[in-house]
Amino acid sequence: MTATLNYAAVDLGAESGRVMLARFDGATLALEEAQRFPNLPVRVPAVSSETLHWDILRLWGDIQHGLTAAGKLAGGSLAGIGVDAWGVDFGLLDGAGHLLGNPVHYRDGRTNGMLEIACARVPRAEIFAQTGIQFMAINTLYQLLALVQTRAPEIDQARTLLTIPDLLNYWLTGVAVNEFTNATTTQCFNPLTGAWARELLVGLGIPLGLLGSIVQPGTTLGLLRPGLAEALGLGQVPVIAPATHDTGSAVAATPLTDRDAIYLSSGTWSLMGVEVDAPVIDARTLAHNFTNEGGVGGTYRLLKNIMGLWLVQECRRAWAAEGQDFSYAELTQLAEAAPAFGPIVDVTDERFAAPGGMPEKIRAYCRETGQAEPQSMGAIVRCALESLALEYRRVAEILTELTGLPLPVIHVIGGGSQNRLLNQFTADATGRTVIAGPVEATALGNILVQALAQGRLASLAEGRALVGRSFPVQAYAPHQSSRWDAAIVHYRRLCG
Repeated sequence: MTATLNYAAVDLGAESGRVMLARFDGATLALEEAQRFPNLPVRVPAVSSETLHWDILRLWGDIQHGLTAAGKLAGGSLAGIGVDAWGVDFGLLDGAGHLLGNPVHYRDGRTNGMLEIACARVPRAEIFAQTGIQFMAINTLYQLLALVQTRAPEIDQARTLLTIPDLLNYWLTGVAVNEFTNATTTQCFNPLTGAWARELLVGLGIPLGLLGSIVQPGTTLGLLRPGLAEALGLGQVPVIAPATHDTGSAVAATPLTDRDAIYLSSGTWSLMGVEVDAPVIDARTLAHNFTNEGGVGGTYRLLKNIMGLWLVQECRRAWAAEGQDFSYAELTQLAEAAPAFGPIVDVTDERFAAPGGMPEKIRAYCRETGQAEPQSMGAIVRCALESLALEYRRVAEILTELTGLPLPVIHVIGGGSQNRLLNQFTADATGRTVIAGPVEATALGNILVQALAQGRLASLAEGRALVGRSFPVQAYAPHQSSRWDAAIVHYRRLCG
């Protein structure tokens, strides 16, 4: 009989974080939540403005509590710990390894105008040729350029840049490296050379010395620092780098059986794409502003970053502040009862990226585009969900064009896979079968890579099959409707 192995996955999202315990008996996987905690950004005033930060020290404290809880659930025996988180954001360390201030949130306004400055110095086509990454103002490249442009003192003091999961791994082990999948999201990495995009960084005046060694997912970084291990009530547990970018981990656990399928990691952001063997960097992907992010086992994720359920999250936050605190399930019920095919919004419009006032932003967009303003909460949420489904259709059609494959199935993974209404909208709008689940794909992918690193699984395909037999999925068949065909024409017109 195979002994059960216990793995801890630290999984940080833009809205919340959690530490999950996985039990692997050699045949199936079981997951249990050890601890969940909110991930709330904080605004810090300055002389003439304010900055939006991640509260990284509180997150670090919550992670430690979660690992202690996971250890207790596992009877004090963990086979490994892995950390995954969102991309693009980072911490800067000085020469002594001290953190130079709380990491800045990607939704902070410091990158305003930086993309335009970058493209004025290095042509847009050349930036894409060197990185293969979608142009988004939030990218690490433009955050660093903002520090250079404003002559921020920390850029001179810094000796090391670590993305969020790399920073946490450094605190866990004392080893400061950059994991591949998160490095590729920075727009500072050249996938064709497999190294940092030196020529681009020099052209923008970004110090090359900040960027260190790159390791692949599945690298054992080291053991828990002895003092930390004692404080957490754990032994010398190995810390293993999974795909530290959360979408990389989520796609690793997606029960794909072949490449003729789309994955859709659904949460605050929607990451929609296909798995490929090599980056696709050409005029077509540049024109469509697609991205090439690193995956597990030498793969790449050709995908599009879409605003996602952020629109609904921000509406919920605004209504809760007014005393109308509804759950996501309740908001979805209200949306289901609202009239179908009302006003829609271009979910890629930059006005929706910044936090605050989302219901009014949606109404204003509808007003400005000659549509009736959605008034009720249900109508606003339905507007957001139908608009998202139409964007999914648009992206699915581009993916078919880029790959030459029919791509008849969309695998929806992550927290958004629980939204049955959006899943059905996605099936109906795209005319494709939607397979929803697993919900905890990111934590599962984290665990699979840990098990692969230790030889407990022979391949990623074996790991995906393990997930497929351990966790149920829900299929949604498309319902043919000419109203979706009419809606996509309207949506394309709005998107220009």
